Amino acid sequence: MSIFVTKSFLPPKVEYQKYLDEVWESHWLTNNGPILQKLEAKLKDFLDYENFLYVSNGTIALQLAIKALELDGEIITTPYSYCATTTSILWENCKPVFADINEHDLNINPELVEGKITEKTQAIMATHVYGNPCDVQSLEKIGQKCNIPVIYDAAHAFGASLNGKSLLAYGDVSTCSFHATKVFHTVEGGSIMCRNKELFEKLKLYRSFGHVNDDYFTQGINGKNSEFHSAMGLANLPYLEQNIAKRKVVSERYDQLLNFNKLFKPYSKESGFEYNYAYYPVVFESDEVTIRVIENLKKNQIFPRRYFYPSLNKLSYVNSQDVCPISESVVNRVLSLPLYPDLAMEDVDRIIEIINQTI
Repeated sequence: MSIFVTKSFLPPKVEYQKYLDEVWESHWLTNNGPILQKLEAKLKDFLDYENFLYVSNGTIALQLAIKALELDGEIITTPYSYCATTTSILWENCKPVFADINEHDLNINPELVEGKITEKTQAIMATHVYGNPCDVQSLEKIGQKCNIPVIYDAAHAFGASLNGKSLLAYGDVSTCSFHATKVFHTVEGGSIMCRNKELFEKLKLYRSFGHVNDDYFTQGINGKNSEFHSAMGLANLPYLEQNIAKRKVVSERYDQLLNFNKLFKPYSKESGFEYNYAYYPVVFESDEVTIRVIENLKKNQIFPRRYFYPSLNKLSYVNSQDVCPISESVVNRVLSLPLYPDLAMEDVDRIIEIINQTI
């Protein structure tokens, strides 16, 4: 049987079915239905954050943030993230300016961010890479000093916490993905959170075409989600804690047996950080070693992922002049290893053995 980098968790079918029965009873399929409202309330409670919106996906959440903040200039961002981070900036007719990453956690480097700020800079958009926290304190200071918002792409960070509060609670605006591959998912989905109540009300309108009932207030877009996706979220949420615990066991096995003399694992220096074990990335000594590892794993029907690749400043449609040597090097040497709750320990050991023998 093939082993892929991830495997989506599914709750017991009967638990999902009970929510579907409610949908069939009400005939309310979308447009802020009762199941969505119930999920939104539970997620607000889980995150201890009131200004929270459940949306159709994590990319539209980023686009909504840019639109609602009325950004139309330069946004300083990371070259090391999924392409949606950069694409959302371009899609909203802004210009991404790339600041390179730290070597230890592969998150954006605040010192380089500050050096990139000009009169054209309108925001910072950083990613909590693999669910490890950015240097939120330093980025907050830069944002306040320069009077610009800090937006976090926290797509990987649901279930992670810093200093006793959700990692999603940091920043002027924070977005998340609930895609099927995430620690917590709603098949497709995402969220957006913000500190400012006025901005929150604006986002709420933007999410639903800019109108409430038959009263039109502003331009908007379809960022809504359905009762079916919300039902999956309600069925999945009770299993979050145990799934993180199972992912931790797999991760600790990798920690215990991989040959760290020949590879590197990104890590956070932040005290008070509780990880969600969203990914297990490793960085090898060279591109050649990485390719050999990929080939040997594939021969055994094991499929890791070069996550992330390429460095976003090198995307063909970006036309960036920014040079980001750390990101540009890491993308050629990184692999995310298989990690999901029911990954068998004998398969973990086989993955480790293949890697250690290859490197």
